[in-house]
Amino acid sequence: MVEELGRITRPATANYQGKRKLLLAPLVHLAVPTDTAPAEGADILARYWDQVDVQVRAVQNALGSVTHVYHENLPEGGDAGLGYLEATGQSSHKLLSSLVEAGAILETTESMEVMAEALDLQRCLMQPLMSPAVASRLQEWFGEANHRRYEFVAEAIDTTLGEDETGLLLINERHQVQFPVDIEVIYIAPPALDEFRRWFQNWSEQLQREMASGPSDPEDADQSV
Repeated sequence: MVEELGRITRPATANYQGKRKLLLAPLVHLAVPTDTAPAEGADILARYWDQVDVQVRAVQNALGSVTHVYHENLPEGGDAGLGYLEATGQSSHKLLSSLVEAGAILETTESMEVMAEALDLQRCLMQPLMSPAVASRLQEWFGEANHRRYEFVAEAIDTTLGEDETGLLLINERHQVQFPVDIEVIYIAPPALDEFRRWFQNWSEQLQREMASGPSDPEDADQSV
C-alpha cells in the first residue's frame, strides 16, 4: 500500500501501529557539480531537501522515529556510506546525517558488483552504436542488471526493517523496487518537487537547443574553441 503524506491524519496513525512503515522520497539531483549548476536550479533543489526534512520530521512526530535509512547507490552503510555521500556532494547528506545522529542506521542498498555492471552498461549505451542488434542486447542486459539492483534494495529493506519500525528510502522516481506486501509505503512529495521537475525540463530543453544551434557565425566558432 502506498499513501501520500498529505493524507495521513492523526486519527489514522492508529492504523500504522505494529506495522512496518517506509517513507519514500524521490532522490533528485543536478547532473552537474553544485558549484557550476545554474543558481535557480540549485536554489530549488536546496528548497526541496529542506521540505523533505520538514515532512520527514512531521511523520516522525506522528508515527515514531526513523530507525533505518536506505539510499540508492550505497554499497556501504554506516559511517562509510555517510562519508561517501558527503565526499560526492550529495544534497541528501545533511538530512541523512541528522537522522543518523538521532540514532537511525544507514543501511547498505547495493551490491558493488551489480552496481558496477549496471554503470558500465549505461556508459556503453551512451555511445553511438552501429548495430541495432548490439544496442538491443545491451539494453536487455542493462535492464537485467537494474532488476537485480532493485531486488537487492527490496531484500535489504525486508531483512533490516523490523516490526513497528519506520524507515526512509531515497531512490530515483523510475525505480522498480517491489516492496514486501506487509510494508506500508508513505510517499513524500513536497511542493518543490514539481517545481524542480518543471525547471529541469526547461533547462534540459534549453541545453538541447543550444547544442543543436551551435555557434551563430565563424567568429563565434573561433571563440568557442
